[in-house]
Amino acid sequence: MKRVLAIILGGGAGTRLYPLTKLRAKPAVPLASKYRLIDIPVSNCINSEIYKIYVLTQFNSASLNRHLSRTYVFSGFNEGFVEVLAAQQTPENANWFQGTADAVRQYLTLFQEWDVDDLLILSGDHLYRMDYGDFIRRHQETNADITISVVPMDDRRASDFGLMKIDDAGRVVSFSEKPKGDALKAMRVDTTVLGLSPEEARQNPYIASMGIYVFKKDVLIKLLKENLERTDFGKEIIPTSADHYNVQAYLFSGYWEDIGTIEAFYEANMALTQQPYPPFSFYDEKAPIYTRPRYLPPTKLLDCHIKESIIAEGCILKDCSITHSVLGVRTRIESGCVIEDTMIMGADYYQSLAERSSGSDCSTDKVPLGIGKETTIRRAIIDKNAHIGCNVQIINKDRVQEAERENLGFFIRSGIVVVLKGATIPDGTVI
Repeated sequence: MKRVLAIILGGGAGTRLYPLTKLRAKPAVPLASKYRLIDIPVSNCINSEIYKIYVLTQFNSASLNRHLSRTYVFSGFNEGFVEVLAAQQTPENANWFQGTADAVRQYLTLFQEWDVDDLLILSGDHLYRMDYGDFIRRHQETNADITISVVPMDDRRASDFGLMKIDDAGRVVSFSEKPKGDALKAMRVDTTVLGLSPEEARQNPYIASMGIYVFKKDVLIKLLKENLERTDFGKEIIPTSADHYNVQAYLFSGYWEDIGTIEAFYEANMALTQQPYPPFSFYDEKAPIYTRPRYLPPTKLLDCHIKESIIAEGCILKDCSITHSVLGVRTRIESGCVIEDTMIMGADYYQSLAERSSGSDCSTDKVPLGIGKETTIRRAIIDKNAHIGCNVQIINKDRVQEAERENLGFFIRSGIVVVLKGATIPDGTVI
């Protein structure tokens, strides 16, 4: 894998994950109590012995830069690095990234300098564990110009993905990006050619792209230089390449979830609490997911009832009930609270005793960091450093599906209440 360069696409403004992307780049969004989205593809690269990794981004990249520089420091005896490449204006190009292919194109001069054979293109907002070594070996064994990692897909979700048809040798013969109606039906295939059983093939009659590609270096350079008007891999570069290049499909059979929307992000985090076997596990010693070491104290619990939940280190929980929830680092929950089906991202710091004492009696306008006494939260995402007062109810009592209340410190997306980073929700508030 020494002759492979990985490029992780950090995405655009992250509008589908807004407001979680209001103050941070999409790859920097917290995940599973202590990780960030970027940790998934970077860890997969490291576990696959791919150590040359670039991350392309253009929005709110400060926290992403900070996280990567503090987390991924390689030995000086190899060429390993994880480096952010932010969008920049140059004399040759005054535009920001116009799409996934354009982002790579704008840094093509840098990528050309590397003496590598293949470029691995990854997405920064997927949850999965994958050995890219198997993927790249299949790419090399078939002498492919481009190899696309694919998953079988059902009728319900197929129109959200790029779909393809392949021949008996696994070569892609046609491609359609997010088809609908008759165009969708036309992309149905017999997925038993991928090794599925007849029953599995009936349930998953489509082949969907994961947005993960391997390109021969010279092929990628040629495609990007000759098609300057084409700015996206999935919509333009890949579909038009099938007729002229050997484009192969590689079946990925493990868990994979695109968590680019608030609902998908929420459901993926809640699924991690399932017992005894969540669909994705962070407990694989052979292929760990890495993140920044924080050296926090252990979590402290006092008379708490906790069921099917994940709790990160450094938390302080008092006389509360936590069910089917994910609690991030330094989360503080006071007595009498009920937390259900909720993701609390925690905090970046601890308040001093003096700061907390000034508002802990629930009789002043000062709301301490964390969740105040007698508060109930259900089906919500509480972003970092939120101040939730006493006797607050975040329960979406009117069953609203979509709402923007930025001035009040929250949004509602797909019925999920999202409290903004650093927001203050006063005592007695009902949402």
